[in-house]
Amino acid sequence: MKNRSVAVIGGGVAGLCAAVALSQRGAHVSVHERAPALTDVGAGLQLSPNAGRVLSELGLDAALDAVSVRSAGVVLHDRAGQQVASLPLAAHRPGAAFRMIHRARLIEVLAAAARDAGATIHLGHQITDPPKADLLIGADGLNSTFRRKLNGAEKLFFTGQTAWRALIEDSIDDPFARVFMGPKQHLVSYRLGSGFRNIVAVQERPGWTAEGWSHEDDPRNLRAAFAGFGGPVPDWLSRVGSVGIWGLFRHQVARHWHDGRHVIIGDAAHPTLPFMAQGAVMAIEDAWILAQSLDAIADQPAALARFQAIREPRVRRVVEAANGNARNYHLSGPARVIGHLGLRTLSRLAPGALLRRFDWLYDYDPVAERVA
Repeated sequence: MKNRSVAVIGGGVAGLCAAVALSQRGAHVSVHERAPALTDVGAGLQLSPNAGRVLSELGLDAALDAVSVRSAGVVLHDRAGQQVASLPLAAHRPGAAFRMIHRARLIEVLAAAARDAGATIHLGHQITDPPKADLLIGADGLNSTFRRKLNGAEKLFFTGQTAWRALIEDSIDDPFARVFMGPKQHLVSYRLGSGFRNIVAVQERPGWTAEGWSHEDDPRNLRAAFAGFGGPVPDWLSRVGSVGIWGLFRHQVARHWHDGRHVIIGDAAHPTLPFMAQGAVMAIEDAWILAQSLDAIADQPAALARFQAIREPRVRRVVEAANGNARNYHLSGPARVIGHLGLRTLSRLAPGALLRRFDWLYDYDPVAERVA
């Protein structure tokens, strides 16, 4: 990658992480973001060890630890707030970093690292003509123009689910992400750094809301939708002052990720539902494997083909797992009773078996991937 020119379109997690990884390998990288600032859109993220290994290799551990909270795992609750199962993911992987972080803090860390490595970041930059560069990376998210150029128009599938996202102030020390499951709806919440708690609440409903995080809603609608939930949920929702709402759509994993000079990564290539907390994580994995492939294989089209060949099977499995969780969290009737009983039994009698179900996801090491 020494002295190769790279233009990255999009200043989100995927684009900035790619800028860091490529700049550290000697590429001349420019990042082009149409927003006038790197904003707080997106609220909370969970970063599992498969992404943590990349971030550590990029030298970002100390910076991330200063602005994030370490996660001990996930606790599943029923609608009333009673515990169904505990997944102490961190204890199952001593030394592996599970982090909970505000997206804006992650963006700040990545942007600083990209600039330190020599990348330039252009804000408020609406791309009309593609920059002149040896490689153009489309990290431009769900509505990627690069994806359309490579794959044409596509029809989206509305899942029938609408999600609310909110932040509240909360300084209570709780190292677990908590999932509250009810018929046709669920709520996820976890602490972030700087005294905030992230809330994502999903409900099946006949109407739909447009994709994106910028649509505002009345907090009273969120409280009414989850009025029957117990435990800490009523208190959390009573403190919500503003809330965003968006519709959840299924996208196909793109068939074509590159054409030899252009390549798409992150949500531009493989948007996923949020039910495995792997959207940002897959973007980070993408950025590393792309940089590794380009650095190890001199022929750029061959390097991009190798990148897609490595990444596509894995992201397809993650997308399918997220789709499965969308169903599992919303069980109702006899299926819900049987499902929750099974989880309670496994959690009590065979917790290791429950935890090992996620080994394929969290124990993967992108840094050790052989690209050539």
